[in-house]
Amino acid sequence: MYDERELSADVRERLAITRELATKFSERAAGYDETGAFPHENIRDLQAVGYVAWTVPREYGGLEISLSEMLMHQEQLARGDGSTALAIGWHVGMILNLRSTGAFPDELFAAVCETVVQDGALINSCASEPATGSPSRGGKPETTAVPVDGGYRIRGRKTFSTLSPALTWIVVTATVAGEDVVGQFLVRGEDVEIVETWNVLGMRATGSHDIVLHDVFVPSNHVVSIARPGAKTERNQDGGGWLLHIPACYLGVGLAARDFAMRYAATYQPNSLPHPIADVAHVEQKLGEMELKLLAARTLLYDLAARWDRSDPVDRPRLRAQFGAAKTLATNAANEVVDLAMRVVGGRSLSKSLPLERYYRDVRAGLHNPPMDDAVYRMLAKEGTAPYRQPNRS
Repeated sequence: MYDERELSADVRERLAITRELATKFSERAAGYDETGAFPHENIRDLQAVGYVAWTVPREYGGLEISLSEMLMHQEQLARGDGSTALAIGWHVGMILNLRSTGAFPDELFAAVCETVVQDGALINSCASEPATGSPSRGGKPETTAVPVDGGYRIRGRKTFSTLSPALTWIVVTATVAGEDVVGQFLVRGEDVEIVETWNVLGMRATGSHDIVLHDVFVPSNHVVSIARPGAKTERNQDGGGWLLHIPACYLGVGLAARDFAMRYAATYQPNSLPHPIADVAHVEQKLGEMELKLLAARTLLYDLAARWDRSDPVDRPRLRAQFGAAKTLATNAANEVVDLAMRVVGGRSLSKSLPLERYYRDVRAGLHNPPMDDAVYRMLAKEGTAPYRQPNRS
C-alpha cells in the first residue's frame, strides 16, 4: 500500500496523468474486449504522454522511475483497462529490468532507449512456443538460429507474444544450430510475421498473437546472450522484481471491481429495504472481505517493491521467492475480489452492459501468468525447509 499524500509532487503529477488515461481507457475497454482488437488508440495515448520512456535511464533521456512508482501507474492503468495495462507493462517492466541488470550490451541498450525516447518504440521478449510451453519451465526452444557471416539467421514461431502489433523490438530465444546453447537475439518487429491467433476468454486486447520468423537475419551486434539451456542469464540477476507489473495489473482490475461493488451497494436500495444494501449484514461482510484481500495483497506488493528499490543489486535475487508469493497472493485475491463483487451486485453482474463480467474474465488470465502457483509454493517450501534439512552425506 502507499499513501498518495506522502509521495513527491512529481510522482503525484505523474499519477494524475495515468489516472486520466485510465478514465479514457475505461470508456473504450468494452469495445476492445468485444472485438478482441488491439488497443492502438490507447498505446498512442501512452506514447503521447511519454509513459513508454518513464523507466528509461536518465542518461538516455528517460525519467528512471522506481519499481514502486511503476507499479502504482500499472495498477492505475489497469483500473481503466486490464488488457492495455498488461500489454504496456511488459514494455516498461522490461526496460526497468534491462536498466537494473545491464543484460544488453551498452551500445545496444543505448540505441534501443534512444528509439523509445524519441519515437515511442516498444520492446518485449517473446520466448513461449507451442511445443515447449512457458520458458519458465525450462523447455529448449525449437526456434533455431543458424550462424552465418556477420550474424545469424533465425527461423521459428513464438506464441503469447504480447504487444506484438505495436512492437519495434523483440527479444527472441533460439537454439543455436549445431550447438547445445540457447541465444537471445534482438529482432526488429518489422521483420516478423504476426499471425492473429489471440482469441481468448479474458485479456482479449493484449495482442498476444503468434509471431513467425521466416529466415530473419540478426547481425552479431544484436546478440544479447548465448548460454546453455536452463542457465541463468544476466536478465535473471535482479530477482525478477520487474515482473511485479503482473500482480499490479490484476490488483488494478480487482480494485475496479471493488469500486463498482462499493458504489452499487452504497446507492442501490430495493423497495423491500429502508436502506441501501450496503447495510445488509451479508453484503457488508462481503465488502469487508474484499477490502481485507486487497489490503493484504497490496501491502505485500508495495513493501517488496520498496525493498527492491532500496536493496543493493547483489541482494535482490534473494527476494525471488517473495516476489512469486506476491504474484500468487495478488492474482488469487483479484479473482476472489471480483467474485465477491459479482455476488454483491447479483444477477445484474452477468450483464454485458456492466464491466464486472469483463473483470471476472480478465482476472482469470492472471492465474496463467508466470510464475505459476505450483512453482511459487515449491520455492516457498524449499526455503522454509532448508534450515532443517540434513546435509547430503553421500
